[in-house]
Amino acid sequence: MTMSRRALLAAGAGAGVGLLAACGSNTGRGGGGSGTELSQWYHQYGEAGTQQAVQRYAAAYHKARVTVQWRPGDYDQQTAAALLTDSGPDVFEVNGPTLDQIQGGQVVDLTEMLDGVKDDFNPAVLTPKTYDGRVWGIPQVIDMQMLYYRKSLLRDAGVQPPTTLDALVDAARKLSTSKVKGLFLGNDGGAGVLGGTPLHAAGLQLVTDDGEVGFDDPSAARTLGKLRQLYAGKSLLLGAPADWADPSAFIQGLTAMQWSGLWALPQIQQQLGDDFGVLPFPGDGRNGRPTVPVGAYGAAVSARGRHKEAAKEFVKWLWVERTDYQEDFALSYGFHIPARISLAKKATKLKNGPAADAVRFTTDHGYAQPLLWTPAAQTAYQDALSRIIRSGASPESELRGVVRKVSAELDRVKKVRNTKKSS
Repeated sequence: MTMSRRALLAAGAGAGVGLLAACGSNTGRGGGGSGTELSQWYHQYGEAGTQQAVQRYAAAYHKARVTVQWRPGDYDQQTAAALLTDSGPDVFEVNGPTLDQIQGGQVVDLTEMLDGVKDDFNPAVLTPKTYDGRVWGIPQVIDMQMLYYRKSLLRDAGVQPPTTLDALVDAARKLSTSKVKGLFLGNDGGAGVLGGTPLHAAGLQLVTDDGEVGFDDPSAARTLGKLRQLYAGKSLLLGAPADWADPSAFIQGLTAMQWSGLWALPQIQQQLGDDFGVLPFPGDGRNGRPTVPVGAYGAAVSARGRHKEAAKEFVKWLWVERTDYQEDFALSYGFHIPARISLAKKATKLKNGPAADAVRFTTDHGYAQPLLWTPAAQTAYQDALSRIIRSGASPESELRGVVRKVSAELDRVKKVRNTKKSS
């Protein structure tokens, strides 16, 4: 699992996180096509075999010669800069596209690529790639986060798997002993990874469907205050050798419950057998709902490319028509959910146990960071959440400030949108 993919999931929850990356940075060239030449970029995956797989896909395409570039380093920054030039990629993997890239005319409309199959793409990850009713990126695979719990530790403590936020707070307290903490949400107490997840669990949104602040509600402060209870009540594991994305604290028995990603499931299963279960983030018990954050890199086409129609045709071939490659990409080199609902349902590795639960959580309870949730909005909320959890700042006061900042940011975005439409 790479830094950018895990950061994507944290961003999907409304926050950012830095993690170690792995793997090399070779460049591969597809050899199947002739005539038109297309350049395709991927961020650096840490999963063995992924690079060779995408090179194989490119080589199998016969309508163009596709060059695959494996890009180490800050991939999002690299692509943002390249899209402003004529020397960037024709097709590229993207954490987005972002609102700025869409409004700036840097990416090509791909709506027609999904004719007849749009409903088969999980809406949780397709919606953030849709703007003004048009699709600007084709989701590739889904990553998600969920709560892992140790069955034997809960059973010995007489604790049921928590299905409400109050029950989670209570369970974490009861499960904490001198040697084991009840819950691990990351070494910062959850401020970095949870992001907007508790707000969704309270029945709220980061941004409403009509582009307004979606958490200007008393239940937001009440819910975030419970995260502070967990931190102040010393029920959380802090200072673990590895952070939330790594399941080692859970496997080693340092915590009875841990928030982590789907990618951790094979390792946990190998070490613990069937002595674990998974849950979505629990609702607040009032108007709330179970929630899991999801994210998906997508394939996009640069508007500065010289062969836009050929690039669109390639994207459709790989990420719409070749369902065999899509399933292979999702499940043969790591552990992810295909973006297509039909593929997720039939995938053998996802049919049983906690993996099947993860697919169901994603379909029934998944949410992704909305397109209108800009970096400025995210920073304002993230800083406030950290102060609430770690410093005991007033949730009501902090959220009032966040609502003002996010509202101003949404007004700015709407102004840009209206200016574009009138020009």
